[in-house]
Amino acid sequence: MSRVQLDQQDEHEVAPALSRVAGGGLLAMAVVLTALNLRPAVTSVAPLLGEMRADLGVSATWAGLLTTVPTLCFAAAGLAAPRLAARIGLGRTISVALAVITVGLLGRIIDGPHVVIAATLVACAGIALANVLIPVVIKDSFPTRVGLMTGIYTAALQSGGALGSAVTPGLEDPLGGWRAALAAWAAVSLIALIAWLPASRRHGRTWAANTTPMSGRRSLLRNRLAWTVTLFFGCQSMMAYIVMGWLPEVFIDSGIDKTHAGLLVGLTSLIGVPIALVIAPLAARSRSQSGWIVGLGVVGLAGTVGLMIAPAAQPVLWSLLIGIGMGVFALALAVIALRARNAEDTAQLSGMAQGFGYLIAGLGPFLFGLLHDVTHGWTVPWVMFAGVYVLQILLGARAGRARYV
Repeated sequence: MSRVQLDQQDEHEVAPALSRVAGGGLLAMAVVLTALNLRPAVTSVAPLLGEMRADLGVSATWAGLLTTVPTLCFAAAGLAAPRLAARIGLGRTISVALAVITVGLLGRIIDGPHVVIAATLVACAGIALANVLIPVVIKDSFPTRVGLMTGIYTAALQSGGALGSAVTPGLEDPLGGWRAALAAWAAVSLIALIAWLPASRRHGRTWAANTTPMSGRRSLLRNRLAWTVTLFFGCQSMMAYIVMGWLPEVFIDSGIDKTHAGLLVGLTSLIGVPIALVIAPLAARSRSQSGWIVGLGVVGLAGTVGLMIAPAAQPVLWSLLIGIGMGVFALALAVIALRARNAEDTAQLSGMAQGFGYLIAGLGPFLFGLLHDVTHGWTVPWVMFAGVYVLQILLGARAGRARYV
């Protein structure tokens, strides 16, 4: 073979390789930007809940419903996500999800308590679709780097949650009220949509092919491990949404101003970033993730006891401990991918775990608010929270074992 032919052959081999590297970088950036939008729609509400209740003239039960709507919506849309992706393609479905998030966030500008809940429902439908499908993107497109990419994705997701609770109170005065402060996050979701469109077109066919054969595939509804993963995911989600929805009110009732309360809740999300970046890849490389899950759970349970006994005594410490415990979310996502053998099983397990899991989680914020209304205090709600925490640790220990659905 001549030197010219060898050079031409090298060119033909190198060009596709460079294209794959560039495409992977573009996809990774799109995943990160998407992740940044999967929490602010929820966490931005909590620090402004008092103003919203006063302005709209609604009760704590309405506030509990507002914080419950996201999880119920995540359940319904999460169960539908794999089928929708099979019909129109994974990339297109995530693009649609980001567009729906943008519309829902903008809808909060419109007046009326029912409209606020409806707009939140729309935004959370988009979030639910992306919640279920991003782990499938990671499993399919980064099969040898599941732990690393899950960690990066979770870190971005936690950062978005932290920004939502920490930044939104500061936007209220410059933008002229809580409505505009909440709607401002639509700009971030629009940026993510613009970034996702090229990645969607570039990889859409491959993803669509991997998600198409839904009929004839075995169901996981009778799989014991799948239910263990689902219940584990549901328990950790329930506690996360209670923290995001009610912890600011707990701190404010204890004498902490709303800005600092928002920053403290932001801290609980922000501490999950290094945990996601460091512990998730380490745990993914381990044969079993059970030890990591139990360890994080015990730390979070200690923070729960502190909040139950004296929330204003050491609010920073309690927030740090709760945040470390909530870092188990990165492992919950990693477990979904690690307990499945391929992208198809990941899609089905992700849909089941996040669909039914968020349905379970939806009870948490509502019950927490209801118990507060009935008892006129925070002790009984935190007792309920601690009980769920113990259950999460037990389920997580089983879900972390090296097995496949």
